Amino acid sequence: MSHPLPEIDIDRLSVDQRLELIALLWDSIPEMEALPVPEWHQEELERRLGAADASPEAGIPWERVRQRLREEP
Repeated sequence: MSHPLPEIDIDRLSVDQRLELIALLWDSIPEMEALPVPEWHQEELERRLGAADASPEAGIPWERVRQRLREEP
């Protein structure tokens, strides 16, 4: 049974307050591991893993990714 949510005037919250609210909501969900994973998520994961295994040279080493991120403005 769904309970009505309290009214929150989101437009009046600052960006920092909105992000804090998101974090509070996320952290309030117990045992994320217990949530069911949709079948299409599992299929997509298997497809991507298969593509990575078939062409490992297409990947970018983490060190290079991290370097790129640090170089970007």
